[in-house]
Amino acid sequence: MKIHYLQHVPFEDLANIESWARSRGHDLSRTLLFSDEKLPEMAQFDWLIIMGGPMNIYEEDRYPWLVKEKEFIRRAIASDKMVLGICLGAQLMADVMGSGIRRNEYREIGWFAVSLTEEGMRSPLFSVLPERFVALHWHGDTFGIPPGAVRTAESRACANQAFIKGKAIGLQFHLESCRDSIDRLLENCADELTDGPFVQSREELSAHPERLTQIRGLMEKLLDRVEEVLGPAQGAS
Repeated sequence: MKIHYLQHVPFEDLANIESWARSRGHDLSRTLLFSDEKLPEMAQFDWLIIMGGPMNIYEEDRYPWLVKEKEFIRRAIASDKMVLGICLGAQLMADVMGSGIRRNEYREIGWFAVSLTEEGMRSPLFSVLPERFVALHWHGDTFGIPPGAVRTAESRACANQAFIKGKAIGLQFHLESCRDSIDRLLENCADELTDGPFVQSREELSAHPERLTQIRGLMEKLLDRVEEVLGPAQGAS
């Protein structure tokens, strides 16, 4: 399968998704939007993955490539491509799918539990995850659930943690993170570690190496299930 990903900043790449994709024999390509690289044609990929980033979706003046990126995501979803958005990527998807993006009541940064909704537990995709699990979070905005989509996960700090509509999947939380990717976030976004009930310290973010193994396993399970259910070899619609 041909997987293409959109990267918004140098320090937020595929992380563990890359090792999963290569171990499964998939072809990987990317667009570095911060370097103004060209976006591919729709025929050049089967699965689009949209990564996170510190910018907000409405900062087109500061990041003019957001305009063409949103249109590209809209076209990919309309073309019935498999599309997975993580954090900022999910917010961009939700925006082009017709739901609003707003400041969340709480900034959520750290290791916090995510719970599947009843719809999530019934989902052929999300049911591969535990009913409750700990994930990494790093966001201040939140997305609305797009019209016709199903809300599949929530947390104490943020009601909308995931959604699915057809082949479009949005995750507010991070399961792809590894030690290096977290260290890069701490190096580049430490100013966001402000006081708050759902903001952990640098020390707490780095204190649980066992969680890295746990979220990697969950990410691989979810990606395997997405490929199994929605992949082009299965002819899913």
